[in-house]
Amino acid sequence: MPRSAGFASYSPLPETVVLPDGEMRPELADVGRLVRRGVRAVVGAARAEEQPRLSRILAGHLGGEVGALDVVEETWPGYDHVNVQAGLDAWLAVPGRSAELVGVTHHQGVMFGLADLLAGGRHEEMHGLRPGNPASVNLACGPDGAVRPCIRCGIYLVTEGDVRTAVLLRGAAPEFGQDHVSVQAMSTDPAAARSAARDIRAATLAENVFRGQVLSFGQEVFGHGRTLLQFHRRPTMTADQLILAPHTLAEVQRQVVDVARHKERLLAAGQHLKRGLLLYGPPGVGKTHTVRYLTSSLSGTTVLQLTGHALHLIAEACSVARALQPAMLIVEDVDLIAEDRGMHPGQHPLLFQLLNEMDGLAEDADVVFVLTTNRADLLEPALAARPGRVDQAVALELPDHVARRALFELYRGTLDVDTSRLDDVLARTDGVTASFLKELLRRAALVAAGRTPEADSIAVSADDLDAALEELLDTRNAMTRTLLGSGG
Repeated sequence: MPRSAGFASYSPLPETVVLPDGEMRPELADVGRLVRRGVRAVVGAARAEEQPRLSRILAGHLGGEVGALDVVEETWPGYDHVNVQAGLDAWLAVPGRSAELVGVTHHQGVMFGLADLLAGGRHEEMHGLRPGNPASVNLACGPDGAVRPCIRCGIYLVTEGDVRTAVLLRGAAPEFGQDHVSVQAMSTDPAAARSAARDIRAATLAENVFRGQVLSFGQEVFGHGRTLLQFHRRPTMTADQLILAPHTLAEVQRQVVDVARHKERLLAAGQHLKRGLLLYGPPGVGKTHTVRYLTSSLSGTTVLQLTGHALHLIAEACSVARALQPAMLIVEDVDLIAEDRGMHPGQHPLLFQLLNEMDGLAEDADVVFVLTTNRADLLEPALAARPGRVDQAVALELPDHVARRALFELYRGTLDVDTSRLDDVLARTDGVTASFLKELLRRAALVAAGRTPEADSIAVSADDLDAALEELLDTRNAMTRTLLGSGG
């Protein structure tokens, strides 16, 4: 009888005989096949019993009546995963404490805990949970791309003397509806489980990688609404680089920098530390620049920035600021949340939430709120209705003649400029912003570069400066002046 191409060998044993009425009589070859199939089934079942299972691993580590042991759980927001890992690692590093890490596979989208894994293995069988190599994800822990590997889902089998503890770490998975990070602890000593959960939470706060950093809140566009914290380098800026009227600079420094400097003496005198500063004025007057100066001045202070689409994350930002004092929370363009109205006239839910968060801080909380706005008129009614949230409102104005000269010198840097007609240039730039003057110098340098040999260094003549100013003041550049914050 011919064989199909799919068969690799031919057996000389006789084929199964088919009787005329269709009944098949087993032959020797059939008996061999049945025996082999039975052996495979028995061996497979035996080996399945020998396969490592999470329930067996846990029971083997904890021993005894594991079903009677309590499970203690702590949870954190999803963005705290890196801090929980840092705290857990610090807790595990305590002398006399050792641990073995077991990864959990196929955990995505499955709700389970230590108690589920110990419930006779039914939960792990149902969802295919298995021990495996620990899977980790690199999460940001500092500026310039610094990351820390964090376990997605794993069980730490901890030994400390005669006490055996199991700790389950699960990271957030918003795509599966799990928005928080959790740690569960179970121990042969119930007091040790409670202590482990408590100490891991304390270590998470102590080892918090956000502390003393400059952070901005954001949100992944394609990340199921996941809240992100991005690290930034702390700017380096001196008061000489912030061109403000002396009295304006003094008001800003007193409210923010001086309170931080004298906080111990203020507390001893029964004075509160929490404060709110509002910087207001037209675009281009230096509000963002002032914020950069304050960030530079408060070395070691945790700085949190909220802008644009992240303004709805006020509660999260305030929670981090409270936990990581001293802290400065910056809400730029706060008028945007004043324009976010509720269902009824006069409602400003996000603005009211911000003001309530400011009011909810303890008097001794070393947290400063810095708000910036181009439209103080939108904020005034709400701030007046809730006095005390903002302690100081500082108006930033367009630079006067003296300030424009200082800005010119600041942006000039090492550029060679003929300043013989500078007074006339400054007179013609009344009402412009710092951004306008910065662009003026760049354009003058480009004009000078275009008329001189490539090999020569750039030297800006008085004519070059006049030409650049004429170009910017030309009616064709009205939109450019608007974009630079200098309308008209």
